[in-house]
Amino acid sequence: MAFEGMKGVSRWLTNQKRRTHVTAEGMRVALGCMRQFAMQRVLTQRVARLFAVRIKLSPSVGAAANMSTLLVNRPQYSCLRELGLSEDNDGVYNGSWGGQGQVVTSYCPANNEPIARVRQATMAEYEETVQKAQDAWKVWADVPAPKRGEVVRQIGDALRGKIKALGSLVSLEMGKIYVEGVGEVQEYVDVCDYAVGLSRMIGGPILPSERPGHALIEQWNPVGLVGIITAFNFPVAVYGWNNAIALICGNVCLWKGAPTTPLTSVAVTRIVAEVLERNHLPGAICSMTCGGADIGTAMAKDERVGLLSFTGSTQVGKQVAMMVQERFGRQLLELGGNNAIIVFEDADLNLVVPSAVFASVGTAGQRCTTTRRLMLHESVHDDVVERIAKAYKQIRIGDPWERNTLYGPLHTKQAVQQYLAAIEQVKQQGGTLVCGGKIMDRPGNYVEPTIITGLPHDAPIVHTETFVPILYVLKFKTEDEAFAWNNEVKQGLSSSIFTKDMGRVFRWLGPKGSDCGIVNVNIPTSGAEIGGAFGGEKHTGGGRESGSDSWKQYMRRSTCTINYSKDLPLAQGIKFE
Repeated sequence: MAFEGMKGVSRWLTNQKRRTHVTAEGMRVALGCMRQFAMQRVLTQRVARLFAVRIKLSPSVGAAANMSTLLVNRPQYSCLRELGLSEDNDGVYNGSWGGQGQVVTSYCPANNEPIARVRQATMAEYEETVQKAQDAWKVWADVPAPKRGEVVRQIGDALRGKIKALGSLVSLEMGKIYVEGVGEVQEYVDVCDYAVGLSRMIGGPILPSERPGHALIEQWNPVGLVGIITAFNFPVAVYGWNNAIALICGNVCLWKGAPTTPLTSVAVTRIVAEVLERNHLPGAICSMTCGGADIGTAMAKDERVGLLSFTGSTQVGKQVAMMVQERFGRQLLELGGNNAIIVFEDADLNLVVPSAVFASVGTAGQRCTTTRRLMLHESVHDDVVERIAKAYKQIRIGDPWERNTLYGPLHTKQAVQQYLAAIEQVKQQGGTLVCGGKIMDRPGNYVEPTIITGLPHDAPIVHTETFVPILYVLKFKTEDEAFAWNNEVKQGLSSSIFTKDMGRVFRWLGPKGSDCGIVNVNIPTSGAEIGGAFGGEKHTGGGRESGSDSWKQYMRRSTCTINYSKDLPLAQGIKFE
């Protein structure tokens, strides 16, 4: 997922010059016109300066020009008001709300109509927010871990109470179908539940010392301020994975959501802020600064940020990693994925078909765990392609708010152009369109879910992660060949095989099998549970979030030796007398 900003736009109003005869009367007319033109120009400059900071270029310039059509004002979107959203929303929270930066407008991908506006942070407000977060940490770090867990439990309950409204907002602003929007909020709720139990379990062991009268203890402490930069495709869940775990570890958080989903960031922060306020805790424990690349760059370079968690594209992730490493900071990277499902000759095709369809078209192909490569054994290739193509034609495409819709729009117009560019490369590289390949003739950013066959496994476009619903089907002969193809791409996020051969299963899980962070059997590449560590290898970044021992990334470890004897023996039996 890459940062996607929008440009400010203002229109200059001009008058046409009139031609006049060069006479005394004509000169008076001409001078009058010039004075009138000058006055209008001054007025126009003032109007332009005013609107330059109020209007953001949208996929539909006409919609941007007519802000009376904001969706937040329509009765059918009353859930936005329930979440505390209005026409103009503050995009900075550090215990108090503010926002003096650029005003951006959020647009609905299903129709490209404006939803509402958000005032982003200035660099001065960023600096103020970091300082307040540091002050808040001094309070939060003294709260016992189980008590911190109780606050996180209350955050989970508050999210439960708003789950339908918040899920609807995610669907409206991001473009994923309603059930996925609600499911994403549920992930935040689930990780809150998980974090509550974890708050009573985190800690290090007491290790045996080789010296008499000594104790060896592993002590874990918070890193302080955790910066969280999230992507458009999961504007709630990814923040939740980081936020809940970071909080019970004793950290405070500073969140910068995607520039194209600012309303979701504001709505979530409002819910969390109310919980902190009820517990008489500093609001800056969970701070937020809406903004673009300037805020993200500041977070990456800021030595006060003890850990920076970044979710986005590999290209931007490389830049973030270099900035954080320059200051020897900590980073948690969740980047791209070029995920594969491998189907062997003994696979249960009744599992394969729905798995491949869901994993390839779910969220319109905009999950980091989306299946982009489907490797089929030559004995089942034609049958599976026929079945999946038939299933694609039955996918219910429509408004993501409608409860029976299974497939919605791409997030932006730029994504539509990326889709078209990829289709063109497919044709140039010799691929065959089984279905799809076109923009849909309807409002919004809709494209046809697409299946491609006939490309070699190492075709450039096959090795490119295009964040759109294009599935590349490859034909293989042997297990070794399939495993090698899975691992030959630069990313290493998610992978899956379908087979009944237990020997093959354990070879797949072993050192010569998949090199990904998520290695599945008889389930698709997407749909990870919160109890396991989520993340990948190679160009995916190596970070781990959510479950298992991911909490360790949010803490620093100290090895402590305590001498409770009256002697001073040295390690390794060294004598120094």
